[in-house]
Amino acid sequence: MADKKQPTIDEPEMSGEQKEVLEKYSAESRYRTFSSKAVAMLVSGLAIFLSLYHMYTSYFGTPVTLQHRSLHVAIILALVFLLYPPFKKASRTKLPWYDILFTLMAFSTTIYIFVDYLGIVNRGGMPNNYDLIFGGMLVLLVLEAARRVTGWGLPVLGILFLLYGLFGREMSGIFRHRGYTWDELVNFMYVTTEGVYGTAIGVSATYIFLFILFGAFLSKSGMGQFFNDMAMAIAGGTKGGPAKVAVIASGFLGSINGAAVANVVTTGSFTIPLMKKIGYSRNFAGAVESTASVGGQILPPIMGAAAFIMAEMLGIPYSQIVLAALLPALLYYLGIIVQIHLRATKLGLKGISRENLPDVMDVLKERGHLLIPLAFLLYMLFFSGRTIIFSAFLTILVTVLIAMIRKTTRMSFRDILDALENGARMAVGVAVACASVGLVVGVATMTGFGLKLANGIVALGGDSLFLTLFFTMIACIVLGMGLPSIPTYIITATMAAPALVAYGIEPLVAHLFVFYFGLFANITPPVALAAFAAAGISGGDQMKTGFVSMRLAIAGFIIPYMFVYNNSLLLIDTTFMEGVLVVITAVAGVIMLGTAAEGYLFAHINPVIRIVLFGGALLFMNPNLIQDVIGFSIIAIIWFLQWKKGKKQGNFESESEAKTV
Repeated sequence: MADKKQPTIDEPEMSGEQKEVLEKYSAESRYRTFSSKAVAMLVSGLAIFLSLYHMYTSYFGTPVTLQHRSLHVAIILALVFLLYPPFKKASRTKLPWYDILFTLMAFSTTIYIFVDYLGIVNRGGMPNNYDLIFGGMLVLLVLEAARRVTGWGLPVLGILFLLYGLFGREMSGIFRHRGYTWDELVNFMYVTTEGVYGTAIGVSATYIFLFILFGAFLSKSGMGQFFNDMAMAIAGGTKGGPAKVAVIASGFLGSINGAAVANVVTTGSFTIPLMKKIGYSRNFAGAVESTASVGGQILPPIMGAAAFIMAEMLGIPYSQIVLAALLPALLYYLGIIVQIHLRATKLGLKGISRENLPDVMDVLKERGHLLIPLAFLLYMLFFSGRTIIFSAFLTILVTVLIAMIRKTTRMSFRDILDALENGARMAVGVAVACASVGLVVGVATMTGFGLKLANGIVALGGDSLFLTLFFTMIACIVLGMGLPSIPTYIITATMAAPALVAYGIEPLVAHLFVFYFGLFANITPPVALAAFAAAGISGGDQMKTGFVSMRLAIAGFIIPYMFVYNNSLLLIDTTFMEGVLVVITAVAGVIMLGTAAEGYLFAHINPVIRIVLFGGALLFMNPNLIQDVIGFSIIAIIWFLQWKKGKKQGNFESESEAKTV
């Protein structure tokens, strides 16, 4: 690349301020840094072993399901008790005796399953005392690990569901059940593949871990730098350039790593100050970063690993999930870009001067080869016919080899070890959350709670599809508040999606609907962790940043309704011409939404016209020729009126008057 100084997002150690913000809003970032080299090496060795174990099993095959999942959980739990102190004020340099004990207890739960596996199978639901002792130990360890890594949300939810399993017989109404003993609950959670070792941890022990590890290798090779430089080169010089850079870079990175809050802190520490510098307000700058980071998890091909969980839960090909999710995700980002552009136009904001931007060809020359592993991954997933986990394994190896092409991306042996360790550390939070969710889903399975909740939502909605969708949305946002995206999806898919399926909606459509709203809980006050983290960097007001984030993400709140009413938006059973028409109308609808939300087009839009624009956007939700004609007519009339108004006010500024930084 050229020698001139360019804005970049580099990937060295975080600054103290970044760490402080990340730790404040992401409990899984509050880990220990040991003063003892021996202990540090032990923890690193365990993390590296876990990564190598998963790479080995992805190629040679896994042990029997219960053993494989139990070993995965045991090592994850051990890493939690070794890395995470029990309280904020506890020492982060020393390892207390009780955490050593917890670590040994975690290993004992899987050792017992390996040693007495045949006995466990032969007993078939008739547990002995050892089953109950180790099972009870596992339940308590999972709850404590979840508290340390994710905060109080998941363990409290897990405890409430366990209490529901124990005392549900005392309840009245539709949620009453026959009740279960502690022994029955523990046995179900420990020695079956329906509780802690259920689908959630099964996906964590296969797809999720390997793709997080893949992300760690990409990060070590400098992929984050590449995404940033490309975003700067493509969008940095346009109106409101830094905000568009934040959207592009955070979207791509979020799709790979699936960590919204971490994305906000790492990318936002660069993009938010730049947005403020060119004239965006603190709250708006923070909201842009948070909505872009959260949206990465609905963006194919990886979707923060959600696509693989969805494929597992629905029993459909991964490729079908990706194809269905692509257009809605692009529309979501279009909605953000529209508002950013209009805000920049309204305020007279421009971009970064061209001499301070990288050149596209220079960026491609320096790091463009890092796109090869992503292209290889897509080929393996869509065309090779190989399994997903084998594809991930092979792609990791390809990443290391391709990175060797240039010195700037080449990984040393130390870098490879660091990637193996970082991958395991990054997987800890998701894996613990999945284990904890196993308690919730396990009780829901035993008691039929999910079906009962679904029936309750359907009863509330009555004969109205819209009301059923609305109540499902509220349930998903409440369930998702303060929780990581993966467990949020698993919970909402178990509890809320059946309501939509019961109404006759296709399972894939229902799962995408609940996934969207469970995810957007991260930017929905009063508990909007991604928005709050962005406000911590921008210096803005937390609640105001959260509400601005909701406005920027307005397309994300409307699009799920659109694809429920119009399945062709997911490109399901759609001809080419139908697909083209859907894209045109959907794009028009999203642009109208963004314009109505921002209240500007050539000139300020009065409230009445904003309402008309919003209503016109809703006309595109359901495919209908008359509605489409009315919608496009509204666009044409308002565009013409606003153009005349803007011309009269002299709001058309030449590019030579552009303000750049």
